[in-house]
Amino acid sequence: MIYLDNGATSFPKPRGMVRVMNECIQNYCGNPGRSGHWMSMRTGAEIYKVRNELGKLFHIEDCSRILFTANTTEALNLGIKGVLQRGDHVITTSMEHNSVLRPLKALETSEVETTIIRCCSDGTLNLEALKKEIKDNTKMIVCTHASNVTGTIMPIRELGHLAKKRKLIFMVDAAQSAGCLPIDVKEQNIDLLAVPGHKGLLGPMGTGLLFVGERANLKPLKEGGTGTKSRELIQPCDYPEGYEAGTINAPGIIALGYSVKHIGRIGVENIRAYEEELTRTLDEALRNMKNITVYGPADCRRKAGIVSFNLQGLDCEEICDKLDKEYGIAARGGFHCAGLAHKTIGTYDTGAVRLSVGPSNTKKDIYTAVEAVYQLQKM
Repeated sequence: MIYLDNGATSFPKPRGMVRVMNECIQNYCGNPGRSGHWMSMRTGAEIYKVRNELGKLFHIEDCSRILFTANTTEALNLGIKGVLQRGDHVITTSMEHNSVLRPLKALETSEVETTIIRCCSDGTLNLEALKKEIKDNTKMIVCTHASNVTGTIMPIRELGHLAKKRKLIFMVDAAQSAGCLPIDVKEQNIDLLAVPGHKGLLGPMGTGLLFVGERANLKPLKEGGTGTKSRELIQPCDYPEGYEAGTINAPGIIALGYSVKHIGRIGVENIRAYEEELTRTLDEALRNMKNITVYGPADCRRKAGIVSFNLQGLDCEEICDKLDKEYGIAARGGFHCAGLAHKTIGTYDTGAVRLSVGPSNTKKDIYTAVEAVYQLQKM
């Protein structure tokens, strides 16, 4: 199988990740922060190391403000619902994943107002249009770092500077960028960073995180056991325990730490350069074919490792089925949990085929995919 569905989850994972997870489960997996015996203490110490590794990757000074979640969706819900209150106004974009737009829609019942900035047909954001929508009660800007539909990279640094200048909370959905594009929460003025463990960070499913900067006044999304202040009935707001109620996925988090170290050894900049080269090869080849429409920026320096396209006369799901069964290529067709993004780029009625690269892909994989699509467009 040639795996080109890294936008959904990365594959394969680094060698050693499963070994580290199994070692935890089999040898010392106590409940961290709940007991004083050596197994619990060892697990807690290993998780502490993972927070520090993530802190290095994203330039986070206070690693206690890294909150572990089950996925990016949970992190986004925690950040959005934990900060916005009745009467607040939030600005976002039409290229967002439903994990941003649906929580915002749900908050309308709590009288939280949302403005969605319509992006250009290639997914790019007009910063001036966003500036004009800032109001007296605007509290937050939430934006994807890179679109999961087109790969379009948003102007995160400029948005962060604007948010800081206007005293707004800036939240970034890094589902398609963490581990693939450089992220510096201090330099980019990011107050809330939602990250998956299982995509660009090459960790296992069931892992994610939310970084919470000091300017973000966050309330817990759920209440329960924290291992701290156990006699009190009110949920504590201590970082990180007060926001990680219940037993966390310790084996998954520890395995994630292995993958983060692996990324650190390679270097995010090197991963970015390699994936950009693969993306450019794929993107340019598809744009040169007849009856193929490719979406997103033609300049691959302006997008992450995603190439979405349609082939005239064939349904996107049918194309993915043929790629899978006839050519052994894993792709994703449909609307990618981002209907508004598809409306923006003109594929609201059709969806699109998405090919998404990862650091384990090779030039040979790309050439094979190009040849497969070429054969399909000749049918």
